[in-house]
Amino acid sequence: MDIEVIGFGALNIDQIYSVARMLRDGEAPMTEFLLSPGGSAANTIYGLARLGVVGGFIGTVGDDEAGGMLLDDFRNVSVDTGQIRIKKAKTGTTLCLTDKRGRRAIYVLPGANSLLESDDIDLDYIKQARILHLSSFAGERHLEIQKQLIDHIPTSVKVSFAPGSIYTARGLADLSPIIKRTYVLFINRKEIEQLTGEEFQKGAQSCLGRGCQVVAVTLGEGMKRKATTAACYLASGDREYMIEAIRTKRVPGDTIGAGDAFAAGFLFGLLREKNLEECGYLGELVAQFSIARSGARAGLPSLRQLRQRYEKLWGKPL
Repeated sequence: MDIEVIGFGALNIDQIYSVARMLRDGEAPMTEFLLSPGGSAANTIYGLARLGVVGGFIGTVGDDEAGGMLLDDFRNVSVDTGQIRIKKAKTGTTLCLTDKRGRRAIYVLPGANSLLESDDIDLDYIKQARILHLSSFAGERHLEIQKQLIDHIPTSVKVSFAPGSIYTARGLADLSPIIKRTYVLFINRKEIEQLTGEEFQKGAQSCLGRGCQVVAVTLGEGMKRKATTAACYLASGDREYMIEAIRTKRVPGDTIGAGDAFAAGFLFGLLREKNLEECGYLGELVAQFSIARSGARAGLPSLRQLRQRYEKLWGKPL
């Protein structure tokens, strides 16, 4: 079976701590600890696999228990791990702090991710896919590897890109070689304003001006619009959409991986030839599943679950 989407980014084990409040200094109680497979593009590929999309991944893990955990988690949902290289190092880890207000602080220890080389990437493997989904690494050298790779990808492969705050801090000019080849840019409001120095709608237009086709800006807790709340802003050419937030009963969870889940739902729609607005609603729906449980992957829905919730909300089959 041909691979539809391939991810390329850091592979990490997330150490997630729920804390009473964020601190600048001092002490506060910790209420929960969770160890979870992570990495932005990896979470998205995992989410797509849960929805029945055939996926693969390019990256590196260490020759340790954590690396085995990451590989097993992918294999459990039939993601191809043949292009994940095992290095003699510790697997990458992140320290994630999240509080009751949904605020997060994430610290990254790259580990084996920093050992990935250009020679580890099989271009023929990528050429078979419909979409290559990129996310960030902690080091500058790997951004350069991704920039060089972009120049060799055929136009038959669409590129989606979730730069995250590590890359957006570098500015629009530095990311332009990737953005000009990007079909969908996944980014949150804070990130796009950091990236472009403009408010999010103008920032989206600046990114479109650099060559990408679609900008999807997630809006966190949402933006009030009269009687509704917008969860996401989409821009493509001269079209703009505000995707309305889905009202659900909130249950304990966190927002870690919510943007990755949104990307999974959106790309699922794109692969199944849905229109742009429909892709946005699918992204919002998968993100709502994600935040219902702690960790980036535990809440991600199966295709059956997505279909059931979709039909319940909109009264039509997916």
